[in-house]
Amino acid sequence: MRQIVLDTETTGLDPAQGHRVIEIGALEIVNRQPTGATYHVYLNPQREIDAGAMAVHGLTNEFLADKPRFADIAPDFLEFVRDAELVIHNAPFDVGFLNAELAKLKDGPVKRYCTVLDTLKMAKGLHPGQKNNLDALCRRYEVDNSGRAFHGALLDAQLLAEVYLAMTRGQESLGIDIATPAQTEAATLVRRGVLKVLRADEAERASHTAYLAAMAKECGEAAAW
Repeated sequence: MRQIVLDTETTGLDPAQGHRVIEIGALEIVNRQPTGATYHVYLNPQREIDAGAMAVHGLTNEFLADKPRFADIAPDFLEFVRDAELVIHNAPFDVGFLNAELAKLKDGPVKRYCTVLDTLKMAKGLHPGQKNNLDALCRRYEVDNSGRAFHGALLDAQLLAEVYLAMTRGQESLGIDIATPAQTEAATLVRRGVLKVLRADEAERASHTAYLAAMAKECGEAAAW
């Protein structure tokens, strides 16, 4: 399965008010393994950045003045995400902005090219009533976000990838071999007859049963195992 973990930075909060995407960061995961393939670009929004947004991501109008426009990078971006599942935290926000950019090009919406998974919705289901922003999830899943002085699209995508893989780690049991090398080696030696499996004899089993009975009498209830 091919997934693209994605994040954007914008000039403000609402594309309906003319706000634009100014940074896209994304990385590829195939079968739950990051491949090292990334996509990252800064964009000239052709409008001013709100002061509140600038305080969050630190990107300035001057820095973006010589950067490409979304129309310039759209073909490469769409090729990178095509036929993948986009993994996005608070997906309606990012997808709403991307759809607005694509609409300006008479293209889109995003769902024409890929599906979308919202990790914020997933986190709320796993941790109801708790903070589920990216910083909170990094703390909960012990993902190091100490370098996150400002929001940055590629950095946030990298952090989200680690959080997402941690949140869904139980899925590995659905088909991914997660045995340790030592366990795998031991199992191989047993199959080959190199290691002999010693099983308890009748006397040892009787002694173990008596031990459990004595423990149950002392505790006042039978052992749970």
